[in-house]
Amino acid sequence: MQKKYILALDQGTTSSRAVIFNRRSEILGIKSVPLRQIYPEPGWVEHDPEEIWKGQLEALRGVIEDTGISPEEIACIGITNQRETVIVWDKNTGRPVYNGIVWQCRRTAAKCDEIKARGLDTMIRDKTGLVVDAYFSATKIQWILDNVEGVRERALAGELLAGTVDTWLVWNLTGGQLHVTDYTNASRTMLFNINTLEWDRELLETFGIPESMLPKVIPSSGIVGETVEEILGVRIPISGIAGDQQSALFGQGCFEKECAKNTYGTGCFILMNVGKIPVKSNNNLLTTIAWGIGEEIEYALEGSVFNAGSSIQWLRDELKIIETARQADIDAEKVDDTGGVYVVPAYTGLGAPYWDPYARGIIIGITRGTRREHIIRATLESIAFQSRDVFEAMKADAGTEVKVLQVDGGVSVSPFCMQFQADILGIPVNRPAVTETTALGAAHLAGLAVGIWKDKLDIRKEFAEGKTFMPAMDEKTREDKYARWKRAVERSRNWVAE
Repeated sequence: MQKKYILALDQGTTSSRAVIFNRRSEILGIKSVPLRQIYPEPGWVEHDPEEIWKGQLEALRGVIEDTGISPEEIACIGITNQRETVIVWDKNTGRPVYNGIVWQCRRTAAKCDEIKARGLDTMIRDKTGLVVDAYFSATKIQWILDNVEGVRERALAGELLAGTVDTWLVWNLTGGQLHVTDYTNASRTMLFNINTLEWDRELLETFGIPESMLPKVIPSSGIVGETVEEILGVRIPISGIAGDQQSALFGQGCFEKECAKNTYGTGCFILMNVGKIPVKSNNNLLTTIAWGIGEEIEYALEGSVFNAGSSIQWLRDELKIIETARQADIDAEKVDDTGGVYVVPAYTGLGAPYWDPYARGIIIGITRGTRREHIIRATLESIAFQSRDVFEAMKADAGTEVKVLQVDGGVSVSPFCMQFQADILGIPVNRPAVTETTALGAAHLAGLAVGIWKDKLDIRKEFAEGKTFMPAMDEKTREDKYARWKRAVERSRNWVAE
């Protein structure tokens, strides 16, 4: 039977999904299984690793059943995953020793403050490209070793394994035969040296993590191994792995330097390809590995905005001034502007380029004439303003400007938001025809490894035309609005610091 389909596993923060693509990069089927969020204490976020695996298994079997495609027709599997989330498990039984600690979890913020107070942040930044923050994996693994009874002793005895979600999925897909991660996920742990491409001894000592726990680091595109027959009745090659944001960068076809994408989900994740040499950020962005294909490593600058789609949820669920996300678009266009109102959605602090955990959200510029539509419009505009903050930092770091922004994610379906993004950046914003770019990137990386596509140019031939939003705002208006936004941000900063 001809092997003509690619199965992409997209394991995210709120769901486990499986998507089947054909050789023309068209979606034939999607199956999604929700993932429960666990909040043991304020600011703590966990996932049940067994639930992640069972949900992903249900999704991959479900999409095959729904489409009627035979497993024998699937050429390969690509995996993309929520990044930074970590799991520690017993190498013999496969049982987790604790819940997965999710990337959003802030339980190790004080530990990060302690590391910075010791003056280690510059060393860590130079080696990993990351700022010291609870966002990343190292302090999460350290917390499990220090706080779960008997775990550190078992780790030192070589009984335990650790990994990000891609590692956990591959371990289970291969029946415990493979303990691996790819370059993109390794680069998000705060333990991996992105210059030497290895787990760094000084970093491991800093966080007290035995190297024996960590997976082998492999390319993002390449045959890793095969699934065990019990899963689908046949053995299928696993040939692509990438963290979700790097996968979206690849799925958007950002193969050249200075090409950038913005994924609008709960937050915004903006990545720009900077080529084969890492660019050190002097403006509080992250330097990360974009992907590794064969011996070739490419790098990216990244900026993370904490609140994008979550701001629309706030309007709906907490303020209750809209009933649906689509209503926010409609109401925003009922007024010509925000009436001078600015919303800074720093509910949990500000991400890049500020990295201010003590900032809090504000609504400023209210007058007696302020209406709900002004607040709704200002909230939507805040998503674009925060994205521009990151682009200004990228421009300063890379010494170049992005010519076109590729977009995907839930908020990208909003015509109002995408038009305002084009206006406030002053560049075209392109939304692809296939918006499942995270899964598509995993499919492309996997398919490339098994010869479905010859090279990146071959992949690009399959890109369908999407919709482009052209900037329509004059420069003076754009810069005046942005200057006021910057003033609003300053008033939100350092609000809850002692």
